[in-house]
Amino acid sequence: MKKAWETWNSWSLIGRIACGLAIGVLLALVIPGLDGIVLLGTLFVSALKAVAPILVFFLIISALCNAKQSGAMKRIILLYLLSTFLAGVVAVLACYLVPLHLTLADAVDKSAPSGIGEVMTNLLTSVVANPVEALAKANFLGILTWAILIGIALRAASETTKEVMGNIADAVQTVVRVVIAFAPFGVLGLVYNAVSTSGLGIFTEYGMLLLVLVGCMVIMAFVVNPAIVYAQIHRNPYPLVMRCLKDSAITAFFTRSSAANIPINLELCKKLGLNKDNYSVSIPLGATINMGGATVTISVMAMAAAQTLGIQVDFVTGVILCVLAAVSACGASGVAGGSLLLIPVACSLLGIPNDIAMQVVGIGFIIGVIQDSCETALNSSSDALFTATAEYVQWNKAGRDYVPGHDNAPLAQA
Repeated sequence: MKKAWETWNSWSLIGRIACGLAIGVLLALVIPGLDGIVLLGTLFVSALKAVAPILVFFLIISALCNAKQSGAMKRIILLYLLSTFLAGVVAVLACYLVPLHLTLADAVDKSAPSGIGEVMTNLLTSVVANPVEALAKANFLGILTWAILIGIALRAASETTKEVMGNIADAVQTVVRVVIAFAPFGVLGLVYNAVSTSGLGIFTEYGMLLLVLVGCMVIMAFVVNPAIVYAQIHRNPYPLVMRCLKDSAITAFFTRSSAANIPINLELCKKLGLNKDNYSVSIPLGATINMGGATVTISVMAMAAAQTLGIQVDFVTGVILCVLAAVSACGASGVAGGSLLLIPVACSLLGIPNDIAMQVVGIGFIIGVIQDSCETALNSSSDALFTATAEYVQWNKAGRDYVPGHDNAPLAQA
């Protein structure tokens, strides 16, 4: 069994999910109506529903209590957070322009909040919920609130305590990886059920969803992030942007892991001639809190669920969603498909039931072969982008000569 498990995990997750998707479509067309196959998707979604609350809780506690934010890192951290928030803005605006509608079981039976007043009441009530009850009932706003408070409080704890919290978060992520390992079977069941019920037309719907997701990430990579860089260094940002995309985004696209791409980014920063004391901290930190791609995913999927249910998301709620998606995305690091597991956090703001939110997560895994690769490419490449940008600002102040995006190691040491 151990050898079989290791062999299974040695295969590409992208390939396994793609195979599960193809088999699910084929079986749905040839022999529709098999409850046993549908059960695979149900079990997978149920497992995600069970592990998601505790994952969010411990990831955020660990991230906050172990975060090291020195004065030298202030600009880099601000750039990370600004880009992550703007990613949510881009995603929400895109959903206003291109409304999305998903096929969700029992979606028509769910009533929508009457307006911002009811949404805010539900928000405040959820925030102050009992933490144990919040975990048991998957109240992600309550979980998020208590995790932030406990994480900040534990910053004053001993290093041993912080290490324990980090170990617990790692253990939960290990459990999540086990669940994710069965994603191909879950996707098989989900696709089988969707195609059996709605036919092949379901992929037109998924195609539009994927188009909006990838479109938002492309806008972030080629418009928003370059604008942020230009505002900082007042030089053409595109040589640096293209260098980061070439050296970092391509590998991140195939590894689908910001953590796995850390060595690639460290080597890129070294080639750019950046200060090792800065990038040795900022790159691993960026793999945790610089999550523009994850924010896009969380925001678009939550908006799609709201639009499917007929929930009107007004301007104020949209802004809150951008902030909440950005904060939630900071807990998505280190977990394959981690942003998908945080979609219920954003959905809870909009009054979307957890059962519906987890169906949206299931759809996310179906399109995740492309979505997660693009998301990771954006996240990881912008780690190096903003680290270099912050250092270029210092070089400008010092009157140092450099060429953005080029190997400036000799210039940096001059």
